[in-house]
Amino acid sequence: MIQITLIQIDNYGPWTVTPGPRAEPDLQTLQSRLYGDLEREFGAHGGIVFFNRFDNLIAVSNGMDYDDHKLIQDSIRNRYPITISMGVGSADTAYEAQKIATEMIQKGGGAQSASRCEVLNIDSLADDDSYVQIAHIDIDDVTGLLTDVETAFDTSIKVYEVLNALMVELSQIGGLCFFIGGDNYMAPSNNISDDVLRDALERVDAKTGVRLKAGIGRSKTPAKAADMADIGLEDIRADKVDDTVIIYDDRK
Repeated sequence: MIQITLIQIDNYGPWTVTPGPRAEPDLQTLQSRLYGDLEREFGAHGGIVFFNRFDNLIAVSNGMDYDDHKLIQDSIRNRYPITISMGVGSADTAYEAQKIATEMIQKGGGAQSASRCEVLNIDSLADDDSYVQIAHIDIDDVTGLLTDVETAFDTSIKVYEVLNALMVELSQIGGLCFFIGGDNYMAPSNNISDDVLRDALERVDAKTGVRLKAGIGRSKTPAKAADMADIGLEDIRADKVDDTVIIYDDRK
């Protein structure tokens, strides 16, 4: 099973305009710093955080319990002018786990509710025998295809077009997908086989006119699964593997 934590800033919309609209550079700085701090704190427990929409972040949190999450909430409250609420759920697929996590946080109150503060609702935690599967996906030869040919903004249009197509395709087979910079995407993908993932990537290739490749990592912790996926992708890039998808598994 995969465990997902949804992290949401409490009452963020109203706070940004109270007592008057706050300076946008300050808000952008707060959001980016919060993402960095949460990545560091979840990472210390072997988790990994994706910035998603910044006021809503999604973490893969296998191995983390109630106390681990509560300590992170306390740390953020002590260092920021805002608080965060969390919902946690586990399931056979990442998409279903994030659905449960969303329901958990929504049970604690609305995103713009002035009364909601540091809700921590856990539906279920992944057991010790669970593992995490993560795919690291990128665009083949993005430098020659886009970066050195198109304008920076046009390149971004294509990169986000690919992201949207990946999000749609993977969600339909139980996965999630997040942009992680450059031409790179990371997909929590428990219970999606390499053949099914390969087919999904080929459908995105056909829709967007690019060629995608992916390393898949399976491990007990999210961070280690991501590391294994990175290694797999690097082996494809270095032509050590004659395939567009490779799986590395260190659960033994």
